[in-house]
Amino acid sequence: MIGSLEQVLEGPKTVFTVFGLPITESVVNTWIVMAVLVVLALIFRRNLKLYPDKKQNIAEIIVEALDGLVTSTMGARNKNFMPFIGTVFLLIAFSNILGIFGLRPPTADFSVTFAYGVVTFCCIHFFALKAKGWSYIKGFGQPFIFLLPINIIGEVAKPFSLGMRLFGNLLGGSVIMAMISGAIALFVPAVASIYFDLFSGFLQSFIFIMLTMVFIKIAKDDDD
Repeated sequence: MIGSLEQVLEGPKTVFTVFGLPITESVVNTWIVMAVLVVLALIFRRNLKLYPDKKQNIAEIIVEALDGLVTSTMGARNKNFMPFIGTVFLLIAFSNILGIFGLRPPTADFSVTFAYGVVTFCCIHFFALKAKGWSYIKGFGQPFIFLLPINIIGEVAKPFSLGMRLFGNLLGGSVIMAMISGAIALFVPAVASIYFDLFSGFLQSFIFIMLTMVFIKIAKDDDD
């Protein structure tokens, strides 16, 4: 998968530096994922037709599935979140499955998953403030004002919990795959990789976006 157990546990290596700032495997591999997604988007959007071919059918299935998921989870009036949710899902999913290609998944680095959690945190409060205004701020003091610190701590904990959940599952999968690779024949890690890299990778991406959608909807719409 991505090397020995020691290599997995020691964290991402520095690939190069820019003005003294280290650029790690996590950053470089995220760039690779972004480049792949951009290329795929350009390929799938090229020559769109009224009567779709196989390539367009695949693109439409993905878009419709994401649109249906967002609509069913957040409601029809929040379906405009689909591009954001879809982008986050694909970015995390493709990052999670990099282990299949012998690269370290960026999501096995807590700094990356925490950054995703912070993005979700910012979206939650931005759209809640946009929808509710001052009443959203006042809500942190409900039902009693002395609960204000607890409510604030609960909100601040969200990016940590989102980041740690994703990081823990991906790092755990990487550790298990490294242990399997170092202990038994080559064909078994290949079979195990189908679960730890592919199935589990997409599952963790799905869980992340589901929590993101639920948090945003609750913050935006819980008084409707």
